[in-house]
Amino acid sequence: MAKTGKKYQEAAKLVDRSNLYEIKEAVALAKQTAKANFDETVEAAFRLGVDPKKADQQIRGAMVLPHGTGKTQRVLVFAKGEKAKEAEAAGADYVGEAEFIEKINKGWFEFDVIVATPDMMAEVGKLGRVLGPKGLMPNPKTGTVTFEVEKAVKDIKAGKVEYRVDKSANIHVPIGKISFEDEKLVENFVALTEQLVKVKPQAAKGTYMKNVSIASTMGPGIKVDVSDFR
Repeated sequence: MAKTGKKYQEAAKLVDRSNLYEIKEAVALAKQTAKANFDETVEAAFRLGVDPKKADQQIRGAMVLPHGTGKTQRVLVFAKGEKAKEAEAAGADYVGEAEFIEKINKGWFEFDVIVATPDMMAEVGKLGRVLGPKGLMPNPKTGTVTFEVEKAVKDIKAGKVEYRVDKSANIHVPIGKISFEDEKLVENFVALTEQLVKVKPQAAKGTYMKNVSIASTMGPGIKVDVSDFR
């Protein structure tokens, strides 16, 4: 068993691990149990009743949270010509072609998200071994391979989040910061949960949302009652 600090142990005492909390209660409790001296991120975790090994039960996508995540994403856009100008006007942090491919190959990672136009993917694809393991490869399913560069950049800056089921059928997504008003965290959680219900694979059988919880960066997990969403 990993050792936990005194602050965590004190916070954990406030949480009834056998209880399913309404989301408003859970958010209030997450704030109560956030003891770190920085603005912790609040993350939602979903254990889903899917088999990620099967192609028809894969879940991957992206959405813009109503109130963003509280984090400013640095966006790198691979585009040329008019699309490059469009990206710059939309607020992309970096825009270019071969020069950024070379920089990344040399170990440069001063960005959080990559957007690429489809005509650039032949070149960007060469970075697969470098970007893939870090989860940074652009993908049409998450709207990061697109000619709609302006929309893609603005959505990311507005608080777009990606969700993807892992090999254990879990999805982890940030829903904001502890400093957010309670209602904003609640609304972000509700929007995310509704989106995951919407993309439920038809092949998934039995209980879809098996276990859902929220937690601050350094705080304990708080189970959330999502029966209303089923």
